[in-house]
Amino acid sequence: MEPPSPSPSATAPAASSGPPRVFNVNVGILGHIDSGKTSLARALSTLLSTAALDKHPQSAERGITLDLGFSAFQVDVPPSLAHHLPYEKIQFTLVDCPGHASLIRTIIGGAQIIDLMLLVVDVTKGIQTQTAECLVVGEVSPTKEMVVVLNKTDLLPAATKQVQIDKTRKRLKATLKGTKFADAAIVTTAAPPPPATAEGVSDLVNQLIARVPSISRTSEGPFLFAIDHCFPIKGQGSVMTGTVLRGHVAVNDSLELPLLKLQKKVKSMQMFHRPVSQAAQGDRVGLCVTQLDPKLIERGIAAAPGSVPILSAAIAAVHPIRFFKGPLTSNSKFHVTVGHSTVMTAVTFFDHPSPNSSTPSSASPFDFSLDYPYVDNLQDSPADLAPDQQSPDASESASHAHFALLVFESEIACPSDALLIASRLDSDIHSNTCRMAFHGHIVAPIDPTTMNSGSQAVRVFKLKSREGVIDRVVDSHSLIGRGLFKKETDITKFVGLRVTTVEGTQGTIQSPFGKSGKFKVVFQSALPKEAIAGAPLHLVFKRLLFDKTKQMLQ
Repeated sequence: MEPPSPSPSATAPAASSGPPRVFNVNVGILGHIDSGKTSLARALSTLLSTAALDKHPQSAERGITLDLGFSAFQVDVPPSLAHHLPYEKIQFTLVDCPGHASLIRTIIGGAQIIDLMLLVVDVTKGIQTQTAECLVVGEVSPTKEMVVVLNKTDLLPAATKQVQIDKTRKRLKATLKGTKFADAAIVTTAAPPPPATAEGVSDLVNQLIARVPSISRTSEGPFLFAIDHCFPIKGQGSVMTGTVLRGHVAVNDSLELPLLKLQKKVKSMQMFHRPVSQAAQGDRVGLCVTQLDPKLIERGIAAAPGSVPILSAAIAAVHPIRFFKGPLTSNSKFHVTVGHSTVMTAVTFFDHPSPNSSTPSSASPFDFSLDYPYVDNLQDSPADLAPDQQSPDASESASHAHFALLVFESEIACPSDALLIASRLDSDIHSNTCRMAFHGHIVAPIDPTTMNSGSQAVRVFKLKSREGVIDRVVDSHSLIGRGLFKKETDITKFVGLRVTTVEGTQGTIQSPFGKSGKFKVVFQSALPKEAIAGAPLHLVFKRLLFDKTKQMLQ
Protein backbone atom coordinates (compact mmCIF):
# COMPACT_ATOMS: atom_id res chain seq x y z
CA MET A 1 0.00 0.00 0.00
CA GLU A 2 1.27 3.48 -0.84
CA PRO A 3 1.16 6.15 1.85
CA PRO A 4 -1.57 8.76 1.70
CA SER A 5 -0.76 11.85 -0.30
CA PRO A 6 -0.40 15.20 1.43
CA SER A 7 -4.01 16.12 0.71
CA PRO A 8 -7.20 14.58 -0.67
CA SER A 9 -7.24 17.40 -3.19
CA ALA A 10 -4.19 16.03 -4.98
CA THR A 11 -4.27 15.09 -8.63
CA ALA A 12 -6.10 12.02 -9.92
CA PRO A 13 -4.34 8.65 -9.42
CA ALA A 14 -2.30 6.98 -12.09
CA ALA A 15 -3.30 3.50 -13.14
CA SER A 16 -2.09 0.86 -10.69
CA SER A 17 -1.70 -2.89 -11.12
CA GLY A 18 -1.39 -3.55 -7.38
CA PRO A 19 -4.02 -3.51 -4.63
CA PRO A 20 -6.47 -0.59 -4.75
CA ARG A 21 -5.25 2.58 -3.08
CA VAL A 22 -7.33 3.28 0.00
CA PHE A 23 -8.00 6.65 1.65
CA ASN A 24 -8.87 6.11 5.31
CA VAL A 25 -11.39 8.32 7.12
CA ASN A 26 -11.89 7.94 10.88
CA VAL A 27 -15.53 8.37 11.88
CA GLY A 28 -16.34 8.76 15.58
CA ILE A 29 -19.73 7.38 16.61
CA LEU A 30 -20.79 9.20 19.78
CA GLY A 31 -24.02 9.47 21.72
CA HIS A 32 -25.90 8.64 24.91
CA ILE A 33 -25.80 5.12 26.29
CA ASP A 34 -28.17 2.76 24.48
CA SER A 35 -28.81 5.13 21.57
CA GLY A 36 -27.93 2.33 19.15
CA LYS A 37 -24.35 3.32 18.26
CA THR A 38 -22.96 -0.22 18.15
CA SER A 39 -25.91 -1.55 16.16
CA LEU A 40 -25.41 1.29 13.69
CA ALA A 41 -21.70 0.49 13.40
CA ARG A 42 -22.58 -3.17 12.84
CA ALA A 43 -25.03 -2.23 10.09
CA LEU A 44 -22.33 -0.18 8.35
CA SER A 45 -19.37 -2.48 8.87
CA THR A 46 -17.87 -5.13 6.65
CA LEU A 47 -14.34 -5.22 8.12
CA LEU A 48 -13.71 -5.81 11.82
CA SER A 49 -10.53 -4.92 13.70
CA THR A 50 -9.16 -6.59 16.82
CA ALA A 51 -11.22 -4.19 18.95
CA ALA A 52 -14.51 -4.28 17.11
CA LEU A 53 -18.11 -4.15 18.19
CA ASP A 54 -18.33 -4.64 21.94
CA LYS A 55 -15.80 -7.46 22.35
CA HIS A 56 -15.32 -6.45 26.00
CA PRO A 57 -16.98 -9.27 28.05
CA GLN A 58 -19.09 -6.87 30.11
CA SER A 59 -20.21 -5.12 26.93
CA ALA A 60 -21.99 -8.22 25.71
CA GLU A 61 -23.47 -8.92 29.14
CA ARG A 62 -24.70 -5.37 29.77
CA GLY A 63 -25.53 -4.45 26.18
CA ILE A 64 -23.44 -1.28 26.24
CA THR A 65 -20.04 -0.27 24.88
CA LEU A 66 -17.30 -0.15 27.54
CA ASP A 67 -14.32 0.59 25.31
CA LEU A 68 -13.48 2.06 21.95
CA GLY A 69 -14.61 -0.34 19.24
CA PHE A 70 -13.25 -0.27 15.70
CA SER A 71 -14.74 -1.58 12.47
CA ALA A 72 -14.75 -0.40 8.87
CA PHE A 73 -16.38 -0.42 5.48
CA GLN A 74 -15.14 0.56 2.02
CA VAL A 75 -16.76 2.31 -0.93
CA ASP A 76 -15.47 3.10 -4.40
CA VAL A 77 -14.33 6.67 -4.91
CA PRO A 78 -17.31 8.24 -6.72
CA PRO A 79 -16.69 9.98 -10.07
CA SER A 80 -17.46 13.34 -8.44
CA LEU A 81 -14.36 12.95 -6.21
CA ALA A 82 -12.07 11.24 -8.71
CA HIS A 83 -10.15 14.44 -9.43
CA HIS A 84 -9.78 15.26 -5.72
CA LEU A 85 -8.75 11.87 -4.35
CA PRO A 86 -5.81 9.93 -5.85
CA TYR A 87 -7.29 6.67 -4.56
CA GLU A 88 -9.59 3.93 -5.75
CA LYS A 89 -11.32 3.26 -2.43
CA ILE A 90 -12.49 5.24 0.59
CA GLN A 91 -12.36 3.29 3.83
CA PHE A 92 -14.48 4.60 6.70
CA THR A 93 -13.04 3.39 10.00
CA LEU A 94 -15.79 3.54 12.61
CA VAL A 95 -14.72 4.44 16.15
CA ASP A 96 -17.56 3.32 18.43
CA CYS A 97 -17.21 5.43 21.59
CA PRO A 98 -18.91 4.36 24.83
CA GLY A 99 -21.97 6.32 25.87
CA HIS A 100 -21.89 5.63 29.59
CA ALA A 101 -21.22 8.68 31.78
CA SER A 102 -18.46 6.98 33.79
CA LEU A 103 -16.45 6.42 30.58
CA ILE A 104 -16.21 10.04 29.47
CA ARG A 105 -12.38 9.93 29.52
CA THR A 106 -12.53 7.11 26.95
CA ILE A 107 -14.84 9.25 24.82
CA ILE A 108 -12.41 12.18 25.08
CA GLY A 109 -9.53 9.94 24.00
CA GLY A 110 -11.52 8.66 21.05
CA ALA A 111 -12.56 12.13 19.92
CA GLN A 112 -8.96 13.15 19.30
CA ILE A 113 -8.42 10.55 16.57
CA ILE A 114 -11.51 11.19 14.44
CA ASP A 115 -11.90 13.10 11.18
CA LEU A 116 -15.66 13.47 11.35
CA MET A 117 -18.31 12.69 13.89
CA LEU A 118 -21.62 10.87 13.94
CA LEU A 119 -23.78 12.04 16.84
CA VAL A 120 -26.35 9.29 17.39
CA VAL A 121 -29.60 10.37 19.02
CA ASP A 122 -32.39 8.04 20.11
CA VAL A 123 -35.30 9.69 18.30
CA THR A 124 -37.72 8.41 20.97
CA LYS A 125 -35.82 10.29 23.73
CA GLY A 126 -34.09 13.25 22.07
CA ILE A 127 -30.99 14.88 23.54
CA GLN A 128 -29.89 13.26 26.80
CA THR A 129 -27.06 14.04 29.23
CA GLN A 130 -24.30 12.14 27.46
CA THR A 131 -25.58 13.34 24.09
CA ALA A 132 -24.79 16.87 25.24
CA GLU A 133 -21.39 15.85 26.64
CA CYS A 134 -20.50 14.14 23.37
CA LEU A 135 -21.47 17.31 21.51
CA VAL A 136 -19.11 19.30 23.74
CA VAL A 137 -16.30 16.81 23.09
CA GLY A 138 -16.90 17.11 19.37
CA GLU A 139 -16.93 20.89 19.51
CA VAL A 140 -13.53 21.13 21.21
CA SER A 141 -11.96 18.31 19.15
CA PRO A 142 -10.12 18.96 15.87
CA THR A 143 -12.97 17.61 13.74
CA LYS A 144 -14.95 20.19 11.77
CA GLU A 145 -17.61 17.88 10.33
CA MET A 146 -20.56 16.17 12.00
CA VAL A 147 -23.62 14.25 10.87
CA VAL A 148 -26.50 13.82 13.32
CA VAL A 149 -28.21 10.43 13.17
CA LEU A 150 -31.78 10.17 14.47
CA ASN A 151 -31.76 6.46 15.24
CA LYS A 152 -34.46 3.97 16.25
CA THR A 153 -37.11 5.46 13.97
CA ASP A 154 -38.58 1.95 13.70
CA LEU A 155 -39.78 2.31 17.31
CA LEU A 156 -42.00 5.30 16.53
CA PRO A 157 -45.74 4.73 15.97
CA ALA A 158 -46.47 4.88 12.25
CA ALA A 159 -49.26 7.42 12.71
CA THR A 160 -47.04 10.01 14.41
CA LYS A 161 -43.62 8.96 13.09
CA GLN A 162 -42.94 11.90 10.78
CA VAL A 163 -44.31 14.45 13.25
CA GLN A 164 -41.96 13.18 15.99
CA ILE A 165 -39.00 13.12 13.61
CA ASP A 166 -39.69 16.71 12.52
CA LYS A 167 -40.07 17.85 16.14
CA THR A 168 -36.77 16.23 17.18
CA ARG A 169 -35.02 17.61 14.10
CA LYS A 170 -36.21 21.14 14.95
CA ARG A 171 -34.97 20.86 18.55
CA LEU A 172 -31.59 19.58 17.39
CA LYS A 173 -31.15 22.43 14.93
CA ALA A 174 -31.85 24.89 17.75
CA THR A 175 -29.28 23.15 19.97
CA LEU A 176 -26.63 23.10 17.24
CA LYS A 177 -27.16 26.75 16.32
CA GLY A 178 -24.65 27.95 18.91
CA THR A 179 -21.92 25.47 17.93
CA LYS A 180 -19.48 24.96 15.08
CA PHE A 181 -21.83 22.21 13.84
CA ALA A 182 -24.71 24.59 13.11
CA ASP A 183 -24.96 23.34 9.51
CA ALA A 184 -24.68 19.62 10.33
CA ALA A 185 -26.81 17.29 8.23
CA ILE A 186 -29.50 15.32 10.10
CA VAL A 187 -30.42 11.86 8.79
CA THR A 188 -32.80 9.18 10.07
CA THR A 189 -31.93 5.52 10.56
CA ALA A 190 -33.21 2.34 12.11
CA ALA A 191 -30.41 -0.05 13.03
CA PRO A 192 -31.98 -2.84 15.09
CA PRO A 193 -29.87 -5.86 16.09
CA PRO A 194 -29.65 -8.70 13.52
CA PRO A 195 -31.48 -10.32 11.87
CA ALA A 196 -33.71 -7.26 11.45
CA THR A 197 -32.98 -5.06 8.43
CA ALA A 198 -31.45 -1.62 8.88
CA GLU A 199 -33.03 1.45 7.29
CA GLY A 200 -31.49 4.74 6.15
CA VAL A 201 -27.92 3.42 6.01
CA SER A 202 -27.40 4.31 2.32
CA ASP A 203 -28.35 7.93 2.95
CA LEU A 204 -25.94 8.04 5.89
CA VAL A 205 -23.10 6.64 3.77
CA ASN A 206 -23.75 9.29 1.11
CA GLN A 207 -23.53 12.00 3.78
CA LEU A 208 -20.17 10.61 4.90
CA ILE A 209 -18.83 10.51 1.34
CA ALA A 210 -19.92 14.12 0.78
CA ARG A 211 -17.68 15.24 3.66
CA VAL A 212 -14.50 13.51 2.52
CA PRO A 213 -13.13 16.48 0.50
CA SER A 214 -12.90 18.57 3.69
CA ILE A 215 -10.40 16.13 5.23
CA SER A 216 -6.73 16.94 4.70
CA ARG A 217 -3.73 14.68 5.13
CA THR A 218 -0.01 15.21 5.34
CA SER A 219 2.93 12.89 5.97
CA GLU A 220 5.02 15.80 7.27
CA GLY A 221 6.18 16.15 10.86
CA PRO A 222 7.52 13.65 13.39
CA PHE A 223 5.58 10.40 13.69
CA LEU A 224 2.86 10.36 16.37
CA PHE A 225 0.60 7.37 17.00
CA ALA A 226 -2.37 7.08 19.40
CA ILE A 227 -2.39 3.55 20.86
CA ASP A 228 -5.79 2.25 21.95
CA HIS A 229 -5.08 -1.48 22.34
CA CYS A 230 -2.06 -3.74 22.75
CA PHE A 231 -2.03 -7.54 22.64
CA PRO A 232 0.45 -10.40 22.13
CA ILE A 233 0.72 -12.71 19.11
CA LYS A 234 2.53 -15.94 19.88
CA GLY A 235 5.82 -16.21 18.04
CA GLN A 236 5.56 -12.69 16.63
CA GLY A 237 5.62 -10.16 19.47
CA SER A 238 3.16 -7.53 20.64
CA VAL A 239 0.81 -5.60 18.37
CA MET A 240 -0.10 -2.00 19.16
CA THR A 241 -3.24 -0.91 17.33
CA GLY A 242 -4.11 2.73 16.89
CA THR A 243 -4.30 5.75 14.63
CA VAL A 244 -1.49 7.75 13.03
CA LEU A 245 -2.03 11.32 14.24
CA ARG A 246 0.97 12.88 12.51
CA GLY A 247 3.75 11.97 10.10
CA HIS A 248 4.33 8.47 8.76
CA VAL A 249 5.83 5.11 9.75
CA ALA A 250 7.34 2.17 7.85
CA VAL A 251 8.54 -1.35 8.61
CA ASN A 252 11.99 -1.26 10.31
CA ASP A 253 11.45 2.29 11.59
CA SER A 254 12.35 2.93 15.23
CA LEU A 255 9.67 4.34 17.50
CA GLU A 256 9.59 5.42 21.13
CA LEU A 257 7.13 4.68 23.91
CA PRO A 258 7.77 7.89 25.89
CA LEU A 259 6.22 6.99 29.25
CA LEU A 260 7.97 3.61 29.29
CA LYS A 261 11.24 5.18 28.11
CA LEU A 262 11.58 2.37 25.55
CA GLN A 263 12.53 2.33 21.88
CA LYS A 264 11.31 -0.44 19.58
CA LYS A 265 11.69 -1.29 15.89
CA VAL A 266 8.58 -1.92 13.79
CA LYS A 267 8.76 -5.58 12.74
CA SER A 268 5.59 -5.69 10.63
CA MET A 269 2.34 -3.78 10.05
CA GLN A 270 -1.28 -4.56 9.23
CA MET A 271 -4.38 -2.57 8.34
CA PHE A 272 -7.54 -4.57 9.05
CA HIS A 273 -5.72 -7.91 8.67
CA ARG A 274 -3.93 -6.84 5.47
CA PRO A 275 -0.10 -6.59 5.59
CA VAL A 276 1.29 -3.18 4.61
CA SER A 277 4.77 -1.70 4.58
CA GLN A 278 3.96 1.88 5.61
CA ALA A 279 1.24 4.14 6.97
CA ALA A 280 0.65 7.88 7.29
CA GLN A 281 -1.56 10.42 9.03
CA GLY A 282 -5.14 9.22 9.39
CA ASP A 283 -4.41 5.52 8.91
CA ARG A 284 -5.56 2.98 11.47
CA VAL A 285 -2.84 0.36 11.71
CA GLY A 286 -1.42 -2.40 13.88
CA LEU A 287 2.32 -2.17 14.58
CA CYS A 288 4.12 -5.36 15.62
CA VAL A 289 7.19 -5.00 17.86
CA THR A 290 9.20 -7.55 19.82
CA GLN A 291 10.04 -7.89 23.51
CA LEU A 292 7.24 -5.66 24.79
CA ASP A 293 4.92 -6.66 27.60
CA PRO A 294 1.46 -5.69 26.27
CA LYS A 295 0.18 -5.25 29.82
CA LEU A 296 2.36 -2.14 30.12
CA ILE A 297 0.69 -0.16 27.35
CA GLU A 298 -3.04 -0.71 26.96
CA ARG A 299 -3.38 3.01 26.18
CA GLY A 300 -0.88 5.70 25.26
CA ILE A 301 1.23 7.01 22.43
CA ALA A 302 4.17 5.95 20.29
CA ALA A 303 6.28 8.53 18.52
CA ALA A 304 9.44 9.31 16.62
CA PRO A 305 12.30 8.98 19.13
CA GLY A 306 12.84 12.16 21.12
CA SER A 307 9.83 14.00 19.68
CA VAL A 308 7.46 13.80 22.68
CA PRO A 309 8.52 15.33 26.01
CA ILE A 310 7.47 13.90 29.36
CA LEU A 311 6.08 16.71 31.49
CA SER A 312 5.23 17.15 35.14
CA ALA A 313 3.99 20.72 34.56
CA ALA A 314 3.10 22.96 31.63
CA ILE A 315 1.59 26.24 30.51
CA ALA A 316 -1.56 25.84 28.41
CA ALA A 317 -3.61 28.29 26.38
CA VAL A 318 -7.16 27.54 27.50
CA HIS A 319 -10.82 28.32 26.78
CA PRO A 320 -13.66 27.74 29.27
CA ILE A 321 -16.42 25.42 28.11
CA ARG A 322 -19.56 27.50 28.38
CA PHE A 323 -21.79 24.56 29.38
CA PHE A 324 -19.75 23.90 32.54
CA LYS A 325 -21.63 25.32 35.54
CA GLY A 326 -19.14 24.55 38.31
CA PRO A 327 -16.43 26.90 39.61
CA LEU A 328 -13.35 27.55 37.46
CA THR A 329 -11.07 28.77 40.21
CA SER A 330 -7.33 28.85 40.59
CA ASN A 331 -5.73 26.48 43.11
CA SER A 332 -8.35 23.84 42.35
CA LYS A 333 -7.83 20.41 40.78
CA PHE A 334 -9.20 18.98 37.55
CA HIS A 335 -8.85 15.74 35.62
CA VAL A 336 -6.78 16.72 32.57
CA THR A 337 -6.90 14.41 29.55
CA VAL A 338 -4.22 14.51 26.86
CA GLY A 339 -4.77 11.78 24.28
CA HIS A 340 -5.65 8.58 26.13
CA SER A 341 -3.97 9.72 29.37
CA THR A 342 -5.89 11.36 32.22
CA VAL A 343 -4.16 12.75 35.30
CA MET A 344 -5.25 14.83 38.30
CA THR A 345 -3.88 18.35 37.87
CA ALA A 346 -3.55 21.47 40.03
CA VAL A 347 -4.50 24.57 38.03
CA THR A 348 -3.64 28.27 38.30
CA PHE A 349 -5.32 30.61 35.81
CA PHE A 350 -3.88 33.86 34.50
CA ASP A 351 -4.45 36.29 31.65
CA HIS A 352 -2.34 37.82 28.93
CA PRO A 353 -0.66 41.11 29.95
CA SER A 354 -2.44 42.95 27.13
CA PRO A 355 -6.25 43.03 27.49
CA ASN A 356 -6.56 43.27 23.71
CA SER A 357 -4.33 40.29 22.96
CA SER A 358 -5.64 37.67 20.60
CA THR A 359 -6.32 34.13 21.77
CA PRO A 360 -3.00 32.39 22.56
CA SER A 361 -1.72 30.15 19.80
CA SER A 362 1.52 29.15 18.14
CA ALA A 363 1.56 32.69 16.70
CA SER A 364 1.39 34.29 20.17
CA PRO A 365 3.08 31.88 22.59
CA PHE A 366 3.69 32.21 26.29
CA ASP A 367 6.61 34.59 26.94
CA PHE A 368 8.71 33.94 30.05
CA SER A 369 9.88 37.57 30.11
CA LEU A 370 6.39 39.01 30.65
CA ASP A 371 4.36 39.52 33.82
CA TYR A 372 0.90 37.91 33.71
CA PRO A 373 -2.07 38.94 35.89
CA TYR A 374 -3.46 36.21 38.16
CA VAL A 375 -7.10 35.19 37.64
CA ASP A 376 -8.92 33.83 40.67
CA ASN A 377 -12.06 32.73 38.80
CA LEU A 378 -12.02 32.29 35.03
CA GLN A 379 -15.78 32.77 34.87
CA ASP A 380 -15.43 36.24 36.42
CA SER A 381 -12.80 37.36 33.93
CA PRO A 382 -14.02 40.24 31.73
CA ALA A 383 -12.28 38.55 28.81
CA ASP A 384 -15.14 36.14 28.28
CA LEU A 385 -18.26 36.93 26.36
CA ALA A 386 -21.64 35.85 27.61
CA PRO A 387 -22.95 32.70 25.88
CA ASP A 388 -25.52 34.65 23.88
CA GLN A 389 -22.77 36.94 22.60
CA GLN A 390 -20.50 34.15 21.42
CA SER A 391 -19.76 33.29 17.81
CA PRO A 392 -20.98 30.03 16.20
CA ASP A 393 -17.65 28.42 17.10
CA ALA A 394 -18.21 29.41 20.69
CA SER A 395 -15.50 27.17 22.09
CA GLU A 396 -12.89 29.47 20.51
CA SER A 397 -14.62 32.80 20.90
CA ALA A 398 -12.93 34.29 23.95
CA SER A 399 -12.06 37.88 23.17
CA HIS A 400 -8.56 37.52 24.53
CA ALA A 401 -6.09 35.03 25.89
CA HIS A 402 -6.37 32.86 28.95
CA PHE A 403 -3.49 30.78 30.24
CA ALA A 404 -3.29 28.05 32.87
CA LEU A 405 -0.35 26.68 34.80
CA LEU A 406 -0.90 22.93 35.05
CA VAL A 407 0.97 20.87 37.65
CA PHE A 408 0.34 17.17 37.03
CA GLU A 409 0.22 14.68 39.91
CA SER A 410 2.04 12.17 37.70
CA GLU A 411 4.12 12.58 34.55
CA ILE A 412 2.29 12.79 31.25
CA ALA A 413 3.44 12.52 27.63
CA CYS A 414 2.59 15.77 25.84
CA PRO A 415 3.13 15.98 22.08
CA SER A 416 3.67 19.46 20.69
CA ASP A 417 0.42 21.44 20.40
CA ALA A 418 -1.43 18.60 22.13
CA LEU A 419 -5.15 19.08 22.74
CA LEU A 420 -6.16 18.87 26.39
CA ILE A 421 -9.57 18.71 28.02
CA ALA A 422 -10.02 19.39 31.74
CA SER A 423 -12.99 17.79 33.50
CA ARG A 424 -14.48 17.22 36.92
CA LEU A 425 -14.90 13.47 36.61
CA ASP A 426 -15.61 13.22 40.34
CA SER A 427 -18.95 14.96 39.74
CA ASP A 428 -22.16 12.98 40.08
CA ILE A 429 -22.49 11.05 36.81
CA HIS A 430 -26.25 10.93 37.24
CA SER A 431 -26.66 14.70 37.42
CA ASN A 432 -27.77 16.55 34.32
CA THR A 433 -24.61 18.68 34.11
CA CYS A 434 -21.60 19.00 31.83
CA ARG A 435 -18.42 17.79 33.55
CA MET A 436 -15.95 19.18 31.01
CA ALA A 437 -14.66 22.51 32.29
CA PHE A 438 -12.10 23.91 29.85
CA HIS A 439 -9.97 22.89 26.89
CA GLY A 440 -6.83 24.11 25.19
CA HIS A 441 -3.32 23.30 24.01
CA ILE A 442 0.06 22.99 25.71
CA VAL A 443 2.19 26.01 24.76
CA ALA A 444 5.23 25.67 27.06
CA PRO A 445 6.74 22.91 29.21
CA ILE A 446 7.55 23.86 32.80
CA ASP A 447 10.02 22.49 35.33
CA PRO A 448 8.29 22.82 38.74
CA THR A 449 11.66 22.97 40.50
CA THR A 450 12.72 26.14 38.66
CA MET A 451 9.39 27.87 38.00
CA ASN A 452 9.99 30.40 40.79
CA SER A 453 13.41 31.68 39.71
CA GLY A 454 15.71 32.19 36.74
CA SER A 455 14.92 32.61 33.06
CA GLN A 456 12.15 29.97 33.17
CA ALA A 457 10.31 31.52 36.12
CA VAL A 458 6.55 31.80 35.70
CA ARG A 459 5.86 35.48 36.35
CA VAL A 460 2.22 35.44 37.47
CA PHE A 461 1.35 38.32 39.78
CA LYS A 462 -1.38 39.45 42.11
CA LEU A 463 -2.09 43.17 42.25
CA LYS A 464 -1.90 44.52 45.80
CA SER A 465 -2.99 47.94 47.04
CA ARG A 466 -2.70 49.77 50.35
CA GLU A 467 -3.99 53.13 51.53
CA GLY A 468 -2.37 55.38 54.10
CA VAL A 469 -2.36 59.10 54.87
CA ILE A 470 0.05 62.00 55.06
CA ASP A 471 1.27 62.38 58.64
CA ARG A 472 2.96 65.74 57.99
CA VAL A 473 4.61 67.66 55.17
CA VAL A 474 8.36 68.13 55.70
CA ASP A 475 8.99 70.55 52.83
CA SER A 476 7.85 71.20 49.26
CA HIS A 477 9.40 67.91 48.04
CA SER A 478 9.01 65.48 50.95
CA LEU A 479 6.55 64.24 53.53
CA ILE A 480 6.11 61.69 56.29
CA GLY A 481 3.39 59.11 55.75
CA ARG A 482 1.65 56.58 57.98
CA GLY A 483 -0.99 53.86 57.77
CA LEU A 484 0.51 51.83 54.90
CA PHE A 485 2.47 49.53 57.21
CA LYS A 486 2.25 47.96 60.63
CA LYS A 487 4.97 48.88 63.08
CA GLU A 488 6.52 45.41 62.78
CA THR A 489 6.72 45.61 58.94
CA ASP A 490 10.20 45.69 57.41
CA ILE A 491 9.70 48.92 55.45
CA THR A 492 13.12 48.61 53.79
CA LYS A 493 11.55 46.02 51.43
CA PHE A 494 9.25 48.78 50.16
CA VAL A 495 11.97 51.39 49.63
CA GLY A 496 11.95 52.57 46.02
CA LEU A 497 8.25 51.87 45.43
CA ARG A 498 6.04 54.72 44.24
CA VAL A 499 3.10 56.14 46.19
CA THR A 500 0.47 58.47 44.78
CA THR A 501 -1.35 61.41 46.34
CA VAL A 502 -5.07 61.87 45.79
CA GLU A 503 -4.26 64.46 43.07
CA GLY A 504 -2.09 61.91 41.21
CA THR A 505 1.34 63.24 42.14
CA GLN A 506 3.85 60.39 42.48
CA GLY A 507 6.59 60.13 45.05
CA THR A 508 9.06 57.43 46.10
CA ILE A 509 9.39 55.76 49.50
CA GLN A 510 12.89 56.77 50.63
CA SER A 511 13.20 55.20 54.08
CA PRO A 512 11.44 54.17 57.30
CA PHE A 513 10.78 57.00 59.74
CA GLY A 514 11.04 55.92 63.34
CA LYS A 515 9.76 52.54 64.56
CA SER A 516 6.00 53.03 64.45
CA GLY A 517 5.44 52.11 60.79
CA LYS A 518 5.89 55.64 59.44
CA PHE A 519 7.91 56.31 56.27
CA LYS A 520 9.48 59.17 54.33
CA VAL A 521 8.41 59.95 50.74
CA VAL A 522 10.31 62.23 48.36
CA PHE A 523 8.90 63.91 45.23
CA GLN A 524 10.69 65.18 42.13
CA SER A 525 8.09 67.87 41.55
CA ALA A 526 6.71 70.22 44.16
CA LEU A 527 3.88 68.90 46.30
CA PRO A 528 0.43 70.28 45.44
CA LYS A 529 -1.32 72.52 47.93
CA GLU A 530 -3.82 69.73 48.64
CA ALA A 531 -1.01 67.62 50.15
CA ILE A 532 -1.81 68.28 53.81
CA ALA A 533 -1.85 66.16 56.93
CA GLY A 534 -4.58 63.52 56.73
CA ALA A 535 -4.76 63.47 52.91
CA PRO A 536 -4.73 59.97 51.35
CA LEU A 537 -1.66 58.17 49.99
CA HIS A 538 -2.00 55.14 47.70
CA LEU A 539 0.48 52.30 47.18
CA VAL A 540 -0.15 49.80 44.35
CA PHE A 541 2.33 47.03 43.55
CA LYS A 542 2.62 43.57 42.03
CA ARG A 543 3.65 40.49 43.99
CA LEU A 544 4.84 37.50 41.97
CA LEU A 545 2.89 34.41 42.95
CA PHE A 546 5.72 31.90 42.67
CA ASP A 547 8.60 34.10 43.86
CA LYS A 548 9.90 32.76 47.18
CA THR A 549 11.57 36.12 47.96
CA LYS A 550 8.14 37.83 47.83
CA GLN A 551 9.63 40.61 45.73
CA MET A 552 7.35 43.58 45.02
CA LEU A 553 7.24 45.17 41.57
CA GLN A 554 5.61 48.21 39.99
